[in-house]
Amino acid sequence: MELRSIYNEILTEHNMHPNNKQEIEHPTIELRGVNPSCGDDITLKLQLENDVVVDGGYTGTGCAISQASVDMMLDLVIGKTKEEALRLGELFMGMIKGEIKADEALEELDEAIALRDIAHMPARVKCAVLGWRTLGQMLDKKEE
Repeated sequence: MELRSIYNEILTEHNMHPNNKQEIEHPTIELRGVNPSCGDDITLKLQLENDVVVDGGYTGTGCAISQASVDMMLDLVIGKTKEEALRLGELFMGMIKGEIKADEALEELDEAIALRDIAHMPARVKCAVLGWRTLGQMLDKKEE
C-alpha cells in the first residue's frame, strides 16, 4: 500500500471516528479557535493537574483536516506535561512549515505525521494548525 494512501486512511479515520471529540467533565482551561478563511471552529478543553494534561476534548465543526489534526493532537498530548505538549506543538509547526523534515519528527508526532504534506498546500495550513495553535495559546496563557 502506498504511503500517501495510508496517510489518507489515518486522516479519514480521525475525522470520521475521532477519539477526543467530546465534552470533558471539569476542564481547567478552554479556548475557542477559529479559522475564518474556511469556517473551522473548535473549542478545545483541557484538564491540567500538576502541569500534566490529564484529559482533553474538543467540540466544533470544520473540514476533515482541522478535525483530524486536533484529534491526533489530543491523542499525543494527553498524559504529557505542559512543557512536553508545547514542545510537540513546536515540532508539529516546524513540520508543517517545512522547517523540520518528516523523518526527524516521525517518531514523536506519531500519526500526526500524516499531515506533513500540508506544507505543500498553503490554503490548508491554517486548517491543520488550528488545534495546535489553540493549544499553544491556552498553555502559554495558563503560565501568565
